[in-house]
Formats: sequence, C-alpha cells, structure tokens
Amino acid sequence: MSVLQTASSAITPFFTSLASGDEVQSSTSNIGGGSVGGNIGVNLRPTHVNESCLEFLIMEMVDLMYRTTVDSENDKEAVYYKLEMLGYQVGQSLVERFTRDRPRFVDTLDVVKFICKDLWSIIFKKQIDNLKTNHRGVYVLQDNGFRWFLRMSTESGSEAAAKKAVPYLWFPCGLIRGALANLGVVSVVIAETNSLPQCSFQIKIAKS
Repeated sequence: MSVLQTASSAITPFFTSLASGDEVQSSTSNIGGGSVGGNIGVNLRPTHVNESCLEFLIMEMVDLMYRTTVDSENDKEAVYYKLEMLGYQVGQSLVERFTRDRPRFVDTLDVVKFICKDLWSIIFKKQIDNLKTNHRGVYVLQDNGFRWFLRMSTESGSEAAAKKAVPYLWFPCGLIRGALANLGVVSVVIAETNSLPQCSFQIKIAKS
C-alpha cells in the first residue's frame, strides 16, 4: 500500500465523523441459558472528533508527505500532488456522505454555495466569509479566519509564517476539487495566503 493510500485510509474517518450525530454501531450479544443468544443489540451514539487531534493529524500529514518525497529537485511539486490528491479523495467521500439525502443542485453556483456554506461548516465550523465570481466560470472563496491557521506563527514574522503555511492549503484545494468532481463539476483549484489567518481559494471551472 502506498503512502498516499495509507494516509487516505487514516484521515478519511476523521472527516467523515465531523458532523455531530454520526451514527456508530456496536453489537452486543445477549447470553442466556448457558449459550450465546441470537439477539443482537445495536447501540447508536453520536461520535465527535477532537479538534486538537485533527490539527495534529494535519500537521503530521504534511510532514509525512515531505519525509516520504525523495525527489529533491521536484519535492514541492511532488508534495503538492500528494496532499492535493489526498484532499481530493476525502472531498469525494465527504460529499457522497453528506449529499445523499439532498435534492439535486440546480447549477454550478448552487454547488459552489454548498461548498462555501455546508461543507465548510462541517470541516471548519464556519462558513466562507466571502464568495466572488466573474460569472464566467471563476469563483474566489475568501476565508478571513482559516481554522488551521489560527494558532500558526513564526519568529520570523507574518510574511515567513504565510510562506510556511502554504502547504497546509494544498489538502483543502484537493478537498474542494474532489467535492466538486463528485457533484459533476470539473475544476482546477488554487489557493494563496498573504497574511495569516486569511486565505483564498480560486476555483476555475473547466469548460465542457
């Protein structure tokens, strides 16, 4: 199993359990008459993800992709590919889970609004702060307090911190792209940050 597959299998359950009220089944056997009975009890209980654990997992995930990349000449591109593809897989899984009972989306803007409101709230406990579009297939999502950046800082100042924070945007880029792809929207997603904890994601919809 590749590093990417291993990371995907480890991190996906964290994100698919982010919404409160997620049902987890546990079986209990009733014992009677000296033998195991056939009645199986199912306990449904809400499960929650510890936010600190999730943030540590994200930090370790980025570090792992750097440690397992051996091509020193193209390590940045290789790490970007790994993190973006990992996010893509998680994004597809999340959308499949959280849209199965929703009516079909009307158009692309409706899909993007779902990403900004519903999906962002599930993952980051807040909505995107601002959504802009040129009405020609380009959307810009602005997050003024990106949750994974709130406790990031360096001794070198804000510019250095923003530069070091960029790899942590590659996973969300893939997450957005995977979510859109699952909803039938092919896109390219890029992100940037100039001052923490702000960041923006640009979605460019592929022409059909």
